[in-house]
Amino acid sequence: MNISVVELIKLGREYMRLWPQRAELGNYFAEYQAVQICRLALRYLPGIALFSFIMQLYLGPITLLPQALIYSLFILSIPLQALLMLGVKADKFLPVALASWYKESVARVNEAGGSIKLSLHKPRFIDLAKLLNISHQSQNSHF
Repeated sequence: MNISVVELIKLGREYMRLWPQRAELGNYFAEYQAVQICRLALRYLPGIALFSFIMQLYLGPITLLPQALIYSLFILSIPLQALLMLGVKADKFLPVALASWYKESVARVNEAGGSIKLSLHKPRFIDLAKLLNISHQSQNSHF
């Protein structure tokens, strides 16, 4: 469980990539909203940071350069913080009720002819994202 910050950010990025973009998951999992907010932050905040930097330099004197840099670096740090928090969440074990639902779902999919090779011993949130991703892909392939 001792993971470096860089590995946590990579894990958070993987967790975000695996989580399906299906709005109905928001009714069942709080992680859906966190993943959506992280995707939004990664998409728009770098542009906002650049805009903030340019506008502060354009509208103010050159003496505002340090202030403009600090604001921009802060805004740029928000997506990294979001990925870091997703990485921390992805590495946590599932609560007991959710873990039992996860194990039942893996067993149900494997009984129906699938061959999911996911962790059944102390599953983590990243394993849940993988299961949801696999089930989402299989639903899309039937249509």
